[in-house]
Amino acid sequence: LSGEVLECGPGVTRFAPGDRVMALVAGGAYAEEAIVQADVALPVPEGLSMTEAAGIPETYFTVWSNLFIRAGLQPGETALIHGGTSGIGVTATLLARAIGAEVITTCGSDEKCRASEKLGATASVNYRDTDFVAAVRELTGGKGPEVIVDMVGGPYMQRNLDLVAEDGRIAQIAFQQGSRAEMDMGPVLFKRLTVCGSTLRARPLAMKAELAREIEAKVLPLILEKGARPIIDSTFPLNRVQDAHARLEASAHTGKIVLLNSAD
Repeated sequence: LSGEVLECGPGVTRFAPGDRVMALVAGGAYAEEAIVQADVALPVPEGLSMTEAAGIPETYFTVWSNLFIRAGLQPGETALIHGGTSGIGVTATLLARAIGAEVITTCGSDEKCRASEKLGATASVNYRDTDFVAAVRELTGGKGPEVIVDMVGGPYMQRNLDLVAEDGRIAQIAFQQGSRAEMDMGPVLFKRLTVCGSTLRARPLAMKAELAREIEAKVLPLILEKGARPIIDSTFPLNRVQDAHARLEASAHTGKIVLLNSAD
């Protein structure tokens, strides 16, 4: 969420009423007022709108934690991002390009593929009519991408293992098509792979606070200076939250869908 501080609890010294903040919350953001832990709040810098700020937690937290901290994407490497026009996919594309990495995405239509490429993907593969394993292998000169970010799971897990480059890393962030699969894990040994994963909501406050400080120090400069600003697909007032979810569930969006309270 993003918003203006109304009041501060005892011991809060960094923020004061009237400050613009954005914050990661475990729940309660669908409201006109919310309680936020100060440790996971960030100041909204000048030049960033409150709507854009609302699109930063938790997508940027999730991408930075998985793609950069855990999977260790480096400048010059190639990342394959499944779901290129989702909130996560767009954020991953923007941040990867901002540090000088190459990005290939998968999307569910030719229109979405072109949208992903406009956002910075070197290439995008329509997974509905193309074998993404063969296509991405060809795009990478046969070696495969160094990093894969996957939220699909299920039938994608074996294909990711087969595709990723030697010494590659796979960051599993969700299981939209299930967390179970019969797999040949041989590539993990033969290619010296690292498979990692995490979920943010259940992590302790101290970890989220540490991540917030890293986002402030390392990610906000990429947002403000390197073209990694949140892409806002659309906005809806709170009383049209069902319409917002309908757009999300129809996969009609590219980027973030943001709810506005009555004061906006």
